[in-house]
Amino acid sequence: MTCQVILEFKAKPDAIEDVRSFLRGTLPDTRGYVGCVGLHVSQNQDDPTAFVIVAQWDSREIYETYLQGRVDSGTMDKLGDMLDGETTIRFFNYSGV
Repeated sequence: MTCQVILEFKAKPDAIEDVRSFLRGTLPDTRGYVGCVGLHVSQNQDDPTAFVIVAQWDSREIYETYLQGRVDSGTMDKLGDMLDGETTIRFFNYSGV
């Protein structure tokens, strides 16, 4: 069963465009990672610092392996420097409803 992964984070107000540029440069590799079924980024209309990434992965384990690779490479630290507060990651199964 596939896993829906939802990441929510806020950019520092002066780093919104830097975050957008970072995601444009980084996410093509993510979309090509074995096990990534699809990924979409949304930006809040009322609070442009707020972003949501909704991704579908073949499994949570595959996503967690991918994420650990991003941590190990320093990619997540680069993103974290542009963010305000913590990133929230939630995992969902499709309910079949």
